Amino acid sequence: MDGVTIDQRSLLATGEPALDPGVTFERIQLDEASWVDLARGFLHGADVVLDHLVATVGWSQGRRFMYERYVDDPRLSHWYRDGEPMPHPVLEDARLALSRRYRKPLSGAGLNYYRNGRDSVASHRDREMRYLDDTIVAILTLGACRPFLIGPHPAGPSRDLRPASGDLLVMGGRFQAAWRHGVPKVARPVGPRISVTWRWSSGRGRADRGVSFRSPRRFDRS
Repeated sequence: MDGVTIDQRSLLATGEPALDPGVTFERIQLDEASWVDLARGFLHGADVVLDHLVATVGWSQGRRFMYERYVDDPRLSHWYRDGEPMPHPVLEDARLALSRRYRKPLSGAGLNYYRNGRDSVASHRDREMRYLDDTIVAILTLGACRPFLIGPHPAGPSRDLRPASGDLLVMGGRFQAAWRHGVPKVARPVGPRISVTWRWSSGRGRADRGVSFRSPRRFDRS
């Protein structure tokens, strides 16, 4: 199934929202210090949560500096601060479960809403975390199955992990320093997708002082 639309949703995605206590985590070791965990089917009833978030979250469109001018982000977003109630109780269950598993204080949550195949996010590293030697970025996918590309920084072949509705993807170690990730546009019709992201950084090591994904930058046109 390439995407999740109204008539393509599975029973696992449309049932009562709940975490799967027996889900398997698959570790992909990318290099000595960078890894990705995949937990397919981490959340049952993911499309129910998707519909709830689409209808209730106060979505907004951010702006970023790109090609020497500010442009609208090609997706909608909303950020929940640490201690702020989550828009669906199962997301708090997910945060607590991940904090226990990785023994790190994951807090708050960033939500990104890809309304259709035209919405996307360019290949990037989460450099605004600044300390990238030891981080965790956990992403729960709700809705359409979209390409999710990872590849070495600064260049190299990409790999598509394609998380489906209810799948969990966790990037850890030095991933944000040495690897990049992105959700490209797709030309075919595709349903909405929401990603729910929790992040943690050790705050140790050498700080990344370069421009971040959202910071003004200049490009050498030569």
